[in-house]
Amino acid sequence: MTATETEIIKVLAEEKNMRKAAERLFLTQPALSQRLQSIEKDWGAQIFIRSQKGLTPTPAGELVIQYANETIIRKEQIFDTIQALNSKVHGTLKIACASIVGQNWLPKVLKEFVTIYPDAKISLITGWSSEIVKALYEGEAHVGIVRGQVEWKGKKVHLFRDMMYLVDKEIEKIDDILTTDRPFIQFRSDSNYYQEIQMWWQRHFSSNPKRQIIVDQIETCKQMAMNGIGYAILPSITLSGEEEVNKIPITQNEKDTGLTRDTWLIGYDSSFELRQVAAFMDVVTQHASCLYDYTK
Repeated sequence: MTATETEIIKVLAEEKNMRKAAERLFLTQPALSQRLQSIEKDWGAQIFIRSQKGLTPTPAGELVIQYANETIIRKEQIFDTIQALNSKVHGTLKIACASIVGQNWLPKVLKEFVTIYPDAKISLITGWSSEIVKALYEGEAHVGIVRGQVEWKGKKVHLFRDMMYLVDKEIEKIDDILTTDRPFIQFRSDSNYYQEIQMWWQRHFSSNPKRQIIVDQIETCKQMAMNGIGYAILPSITLSGEEEVNKIPITQNEKDTGLTRDTWLIGYDSSFELRQVAAFMDVVTQHASCLYDYTK
C-alpha cells in the first residue's frame, strides 16, 4: 500500500464512520468510498462492513488495519532516525503525558520548545499514567510524563515533586473536617493517588467523611471545590495561587513536609538519542528546575 492508502485505512479504523473519516482526510465521501473500494480490490477482500452504526472491520480487515498501523509507525521511526542524522532539530516529537500535567504545566514547556525549534512537529497523547506506559511500549511515543510510582525499566528522570493541599471556600484548618457537613469531593484514577488519600484519611480520622462526592476527572473535582460545593485534596500543580479558596497543606505527621506527588519523564534510551527528544529534554528539565522541590 502507498502511504496515502495506509493513512486511509488507519483513519477509517479510528473513526468507524465514513463522514468523519472523509473530513479528517480532506476528501469527499464519494471519493473516499471509491478509494476504499480500490484498496479492497487490491487486497482481494472486504475490509469493512458498512451499516447504519458505522464501519466494522472484517477478520481480513483487522489484518489489513494492523499492517497499515505497523507500516505508519515504522515509516515514522525511519523518518525520525534520518532526521537525527541532520544538525537541525526537526521531525516529530511524540509525547505521551499524564492528563493533569498536560493540562496545567506542559503547555508552557511546549510553547518554549516550538519557539526555539520551529521546524519540529509535536504529537501529544494525554491520559492516565498506565496509558502513557502502554503508549511507550507500543511505539506511539518517544517519551512519557507520568505521575506517582510507575514501574519502568528504561530511562527515568525525576522532574518535580508537588505538595498536596486541602482546598475549600470555608474550611480553614484540617480539624474543621471533623465538624463540617460539607461533602468531600474526590476523583478516581488508575494511579495510587486515590489510595494514598484514603490511607491518609484513615491515619488521621477514626471515621469516613460524612458526605462524599466522587468524580472521574481531576478538573471536575477542582471546579466543584472552586465553586464552593465542597472540599477537595488537590496537588499544587493544579493551583495557580489566584484561586479564592483556603489552601491547607496535607501533612503526614509532625516530622515531615507533607503528602506529595512526583512527576517523572520516562522513555527508552534509543529515543533520547533523537535530536528532537534531546532538545525537548533540555527545555523540560529547565522548566522543572524552576519548581519548588519539597524534598529539600
